[in-house]
Amino acid sequence: MSLYLIGITLVAIVIVILGVSWWKWHAFISLTVAGLFLAVFSGVPMDKIVTAYETGVGAVLGHLIGILALGTILGKMMSDSGAGMQVADFFIKKFGVKYLPWAMLLSGFIIGIPVFFEVGLVILLPLVISIRKSTKQNILLIGIPVLAGLSIVHGLVPPHPGAMTAIGIYNANLGHVLLYSLIIAFPTAIIAGPLFAKFIHKRVTPEGEPELIRVATKSSGLPSTGISFFIILLPVLLMLLTVIAPYLSLPGAIEKFLVFIGSPVIALLISCFAAYYFLGYRQGMDKMLLKKLTEECLLPLASIILIIGAGGAFKQILIESGVGNAIAAMSEQFSLSPIVLAFLVAGLIRVATGSATVALTTAAGIVSPVVAHMSGVNLELLVIATGAGSLMLSHVNDAGFWLVKEYMGLTVKETFKTWTVMETLLSFVAFILVLILDVFV
Repeated sequence: MSLYLIGITLVAIVIVILGVSWWKWHAFISLTVAGLFLAVFSGVPMDKIVTAYETGVGAVLGHLIGILALGTILGKMMSDSGAGMQVADFFIKKFGVKYLPWAMLLSGFIIGIPVFFEVGLVILLPLVISIRKSTKQNILLIGIPVLAGLSIVHGLVPPHPGAMTAIGIYNANLGHVLLYSLIIAFPTAIIAGPLFAKFIHKRVTPEGEPELIRVATKSSGLPSTGISFFIILLPVLLMLLTVIAPYLSLPGAIEKFLVFIGSPVIALLISCFAAYYFLGYRQGMDKMLLKKLTEECLLPLASIILIIGAGGAFKQILIESGVGNAIAAMSEQFSLSPIVLAFLVAGLIRVATGSATVALTTAAGIVSPVVAHMSGVNLELLVIATGAGSLMLSHVNDAGFWLVKEYMGLTVKETFKTWTVMETLLSFVAFILVLILDVFV
């Protein structure tokens, strides 16, 4: 039965790929058809298929839709006011074109620590597009390092939800996990970011253009570099409040308020209004132009929202069909060290379900009973090895795959050659570094 479920899953994934690339279906249609195919042939009861579909759509969009909408508005204001160009010019002058990939890696890595991957993406991609416009370089050379920085901290570094959940399940030490994960994450991001970007940008030239954010200055003058940096960093600074508020010994009401304004949706909403004022009104835009700019950037968002929603439905059907459990059952039969087992189980579940967080938390739940009665297992490195596995081989059932594809204007084939390879590099390099570190600690 396990082999049958895995086989049906592979056929469903092939349907998605063929639908988008060969039959020229919209990705929303391809994902929906593949999800229904998987549900029917894996034995999900007919009366539960639609419920699973709706649950999957709601689960992913409930978290993302506000972030995507507000982040896109913020990106549009950064672009159309010229603030993105100001920040881009600062980086170009400060680092020079030669070292831009390293500057972008640092941006993604630092901003990625306190925020979700999707939030960092919508904050930083307008900057990537602005720099590409200024330097006329392949967007992959600048974009891949940003994605590597954001993705590695999302998979390995607390306080991201997957890592925090695994720490609780394994009963690991938070401080040690944070220290080890930073030691491992940065060299991993260097290899999969600037070094991989230098290799791949000579071999892949994107056919399309990024469509969600068009860079064009429409205001009467450019905002200052200081204001431009303030707007791009404001949501990050606000979101940091949720991390530091519990440690400030503040009255309960104040702590709750800081956590509230530091939540991604509220932080981005506040930042949008700051952008409306500093990048809009102060630059000569009137309320009708601001309304027009907002509508312009939200309309193209419909397609990506549909795609991500259908991807969430596909993922939910994968879970309902028992594919994750089938992989876990097969993995437990092999006699492997806990660190290797955690990496492989997380990787297989990631490939099947498309969610790094689901893979990390599910794998931790499977492996924790195995290590409960074992001595000499470094639980902190076990958390990181599980996180490394959860980044493996992002493909068509991962919302991140479609986010990157749409935002960067890539084809499905180009996304596989760049994003999927980069994620797999992050996964295996981090795992190798875990094994090396395990020898010394």
